[in-house]
Amino acid sequence: MADVEKVHDGSSDDPEKVAHLTPQATIGDGDIKEPRFIHADINDGDIALKAFVGHEGEVIVMTPEAERALLRKIDWNLMPMLCVVYGLNYLDKTTLSYASIMGLQTDIHLKGTNYQWLGSMFYIGYLAWEYPTNRLLQRLPLAKWSAFNIIMWGLTLCCMAAVKNFAGAVAVRFFLGVFEAAVTPGFALFTSQWYTRQEQGTRTGIWFSFNGFAQIFGGLVAYGISIGVKKHGAVIKSWQIVFLVIGLITATVGVIFLYFMPDNQLNAKFLKPHERLMAIERIRKNQQGVGNKHFKMYQLKEALTDPMTWAFVFFALVADIPNGGISNFFSQLIVSFGYTADQSLLYGTPGGAIEVIFLIVCGYLGDKLGRRVLVACSGMLTSILGMLLIVCLPLSNSKGRLAGYYFTQASPTGFVALLSLLASNVAGYTKKTTVGALYLIAYCTGNIIGPQTFRPKDKPRYVPAEITIVVCYSVCVLDLLFIHWYYARENKKNERVRAQPGYRKLDKQEFLDLTDKENPEFVYTL
Repeated sequence: MADVEKVHDGSSDDPEKVAHLTPQATIGDGDIKEPRFIHADINDGDIALKAFVGHEGEVIVMTPEAERALLRKIDWNLMPMLCVVYGLNYLDKTTLSYASIMGLQTDIHLKGTNYQWLGSMFYIGYLAWEYPTNRLLQRLPLAKWSAFNIIMWGLTLCCMAAVKNFAGAVAVRFFLGVFEAAVTPGFALFTSQWYTRQEQGTRTGIWFSFNGFAQIFGGLVAYGISIGVKKHGAVIKSWQIVFLVIGLITATVGVIFLYFMPDNQLNAKFLKPHERLMAIERIRKNQQGVGNKHFKMYQLKEALTDPMTWAFVFFALVADIPNGGISNFFSQLIVSFGYTADQSLLYGTPGGAIEVIFLIVCGYLGDKLGRRVLVACSGMLTSILGMLLIVCLPLSNSKGRLAGYYFTQASPTGFVALLSLLASNVAGYTKKTTVGALYLIAYCTGNIIGPQTFRPKDKPRYVPAEITIVVCYSVCVLDLLFIHWYYARENKKNERVRAQPGYRKLDKQEFLDLTDKENPEFVYTL
């Protein structure tokens, strides 16, 4: 008989906490190993188990019609808030790009590489606070911590209207990054706890696509303010008005988010008591549960030794070098094509439409075809084509180069596909928050590097930056193909384990906060 093996960090000699021991199979690095024992401590499991206390023995009947009605209710109460906030998340950090051609650089006396560093400073703040905020997302009520950060980053953005010099702008951009660090990992957790694996890709694509809507909205708002101030005048500069308007909108939305957004199914005001049980039951198939507030060292170690963690990290780093450059310089890039400053505000908006279309279509097709990663490659390939147009076409071909810029806006498909896989394919709450933090730390690092590739001396073509972007996108496609291959191989391994004679699953295994590696019932989304 195999030795007893504990798969959690919080073991205890307290007889009241002793859990049952059940034979279980495991997966090795190579061949299938002999069955082992899993120590399943019910007190260390997912908070979803609390929902079933007092309902032991009850059968939750959920017809397809009832589940569809419940899903519609969840969508209408959660998705609008996730979408609007995520759009503001993008708009708030890229408002700097609009302001850069509305007089900001002259008014606060930016020189040399000052503007590049303002672009990078947001991500330095994001990077510094990413792991702590992920731990707080695990420890604190998810919606309340998220709402606090939304309100604070809105108010911080308003402060940008008051800066008088480079030093003040640096401080504001740093704290803007600190407060926005919670939104992407937090929204990945919301998606994981409320939606099944088959639904997560589409929903992630939808709320992330509001980056594109924000680009359209932001361009129109900035254009309207710029033209309005020129015609009618204003007490303050047009770029200051942009920061104040968008910042106050964000803070107001944060207050609404605080009131309406539930931390999880257990305190969702829009669900009746029996619907809360149904909402938890329907995500049982995810093998992940709703959440666990206990830090587990073994899950941290597993996250650091899982090859997929570093494949994700590598992708985020390489993919966001282009993102950091384009998101901060797109207005100036369009001006370099031969358009005026006001035209660049307006002509940047169709790029947002391209992003929306690609993210929603790729998210839907990825879930429908069960090939989320491969479908995402189409957006990356489109971006490569767009960047090649910018590189190869002469400066005189302004329309062709502008079309190339629009095509580059399909590039987030890969990042979003992997973000959805953080929800679908990384189980164990400590492991999930750790991988999410590392993924976004790499995202920050890439975005810090990105603006530095757009050097003032390379104007107007920025050829070194453009070539760097083509190489980065190409490497990202190869990484996505590797991730798809690896997960397909792991699924076959798990199938062999489940087929072993005598294999059986643990009682309530779905809610024991097991990692994807230690749970043979886990099926990776491709």
